[in-house]
Amino acid sequence: MPPDGDVTSIILMRHGETVWNRERRVMGDSDVPLCAAGRRQSERAAAVLEHFEVGRVVSSPLVRAAESARIVCDRLGTGLEQDEDLAEVRFGSWQGMTYGEIRDEPYYRRFIEDPINTPTPGGETIVEVQARARSALAKAGPGERVLFVSHGDIIRTAICHFLAIPLEEFRRIRVDNCGLTAVALVGEHVEVKFINVLADPERCWDPVHWNKRT
Repeated sequence: MPPDGDVTSIILMRHGETVWNRERRVMGDSDVPLCAAGRRQSERAAAVLEHFEVGRVVSSPLVRAAESARIVCDRLGTGLEQDEDLAEVRFGSWQGMTYGEIRDEPYYRRFIEDPINTPTPGGETIVEVQARARSALAKAGPGERVLFVSHGDIIRTAICHFLAIPLEEFRRIRVDNCGLTAVALVGEHVEVKFINVLADPERCWDPVHWNKRT
């Protein structure tokens, strides 16, 4: 039996690609703009989202997410709101470095092995990241359909919450640039509709975008 009550519909979209994505650099809360490929990805995602009857669009204030969201808003004819809680993980001294450059750092190895209890150099644990994600998404009300444009780790931790899986497994969830995830909520009832749907699914096999585990 479906639950009674108004459905809160949440759609999550990761920002489009940047040059730093392609170079495998840690972006964190650095303001890195979309590249041409990222703008095209956002336009294609916007064409898909036209069919979703989105009522509101809320984005991270970081430029790559805000640019992606504005492309969607232009297509949908909606306004754009921003929420600091949707910003990417603060990676501090690692930001701007490639994953190859930080791979052998002892502290990075500790973070990879225990991201729950080990904060980033920016002073944030993945538990705190998930708390921010939950706070932002909780602002969608009953009967609303809201698109949240954010970042990979914010979205992964939110999916862990909605699927009730251990947070330490968040890196098992792939979230591509402009990947779309949808969740329906009625009270305490949660139904994950789909995860990481792409307007151009051939991109999911590009190894450049594999989750950074090592």
